[in-house]
Amino acid sequence: MTSHAVLPLTADTWPAFAALAEKHHGVWGGCWCCWFHAPVTVNREHSAENRAFKQRLVTAGDAHAALVFDGDAAIGWCQYGTPDELPRIYHRKDYDSAPVAGAGYRITCFFVDRDHRRTGVADEALRGALDLIARAGGGLVEAFPQDTAGRRVSSSFLCGGTRTLFERVGFGVERPIGRSGHYVMTRHVEAA
Repeated sequence: MTSHAVLPLTADTWPAFAALAEKHHGVWGGCWCCWFHAPVTVNREHSAENRAFKQRLVTAGDAHAALVFDGDAAIGWCQYGTPDELPRIYHRKDYDSAPVAGAGYRITCFFVDRDHRRTGVADEALRGALDLIARAGGGLVEAFPQDTAGRRVSSSFLCGGTRTLFERVGFGVERPIGRSGHYVMTRHVEAA
């Protein structure tokens, strides 16, 4: 595994983020990593609107991600933010039956450039996000990865990461959520 630089998503790093998203046709069918922020229409017809929405959030400081860089090019990211910043999650009704008390941050999605997959970029992005959370004061972080043990799952269904990825960095299982092998997992991050 090669070690890369990890930087926060800001107005300064937006061009690298945008270049990676554009290379992949707006990511996840034109989402531009907006779905967890607010109700958006995720399809190629609305890709330009989603791009503009995401750029406004980034410029205002209302969108957070750890961007993994190979030189000047972003090759992946891990999106994180407060539950208010990222109110949408999969399996919401199930989650709301027993929400995580005191969660200050939420990790919602990952994206890795197709030319860099299976090289540890998602791991670097997650560790980078936890470092950025620590620098912002730390707190309880929740995530909703999928358990893929014993079965093959297409990477297009793993935008929330895998259970083993989160276990490697110290997250513990709170409970299963939904019917597709997802879990609520948490970890307390100390302030840096």
